[in-house]
Amino acid sequence: MPEHINLQGSFVAMVTPFADGGIDWDAFAKLIDRQIEGGTQGLVPCGTTGESPTLSHDEHDKVVEFTVDRAAGRVPVVAGTGSNSTAEAVRLTRHAKDAGADACLVVNPYYNKPTQQGMYEHVAMLADVGLPIVLYNIPGRTGVALTPDTIIRMAEEIDMVVGVKEATGDPDVTSAVAAGCDLSILSGDDSLTLPLAGAGAHGVISVLANLLPAEIRSLCDAITAGDLNAARQQHLKLFGLFRAMFLETNPIPVKAAMAMAGLIRNELRLPLTPLSDTNRNTLAETLRDYGMKVGDG
Repeated sequence: MPEHINLQGSFVAMVTPFADGGIDWDAFAKLIDRQIEGGTQGLVPCGTTGESPTLSHDEHDKVVEFTVDRAAGRVPVVAGTGSNSTAEAVRLTRHAKDAGADACLVVNPYYNKPTQQGMYEHVAMLADVGLPIVLYNIPGRTGVALTPDTIIRMAEEIDMVVGVKEATGDPDVTSAVAAGCDLSILSGDDSLTLPLAGAGAHGVISVLANLLPAEIRSLCDAITAGDLNAARQQHLKLFGLFRAMFLETNPIPVKAAMAMAGLIRNELRLPLTPLSDTNRNTLAETLRDYGMKVGDG
């Protein structure tokens, strides 16, 4: 069995800040410190929000190393190491382990559309590396979903599988997994953090936490404490922002919002493009309605 990692509460799906085409390491260091100071309970680099598809292998490795080094044991690091190539995912996972990551986030293989058995064998191969695995079930991105039966089978038969980031948008998946095995379930959608908690989830890997780490931690703390009234109030307070983070493909809106807040440059890599003017105005208005100061970034 893997060493214990507490997969509960507020984790952040970290953006990768860019400057003039490269990674902005100074901004990234400040983001990591800001997350930890804001109460975030775990860092998740090199996922969807981190634009992992456009990171080179060298950049991917360096982002994981940098996150682990900067976190310095203050909070766990769950490194994105998924790929549609099992051999490549094994290499990324081995590197994450060697770099000192506490666990890895393994997205369903995309584009080649494997069967349930194929995904099972893919994860079983990664488990041989010896790093705890958080499954990442996001069929909207990958074109294929892990079924609850497959997730439960993995939890029962593959010791290194310790959690799942649930991003199917279907609460019944969370209920089925929670009823079938003892696996840590983290919401992959900010707006479903509270609803999925009622179905058996334990927290969130959040996009909005990039901008508002303390507020997402507050929501998760209320959920963990069983304070439904406080959790509901916080959920409703943040709901407009949850939705605004998906005005366009993630991480386009969150990077725009962070730039408006002066945290990073509003820079993405093609084929992602900056937020449209119409949606930018909507986002800025939503941020102002929440009470945030909005700059020109």
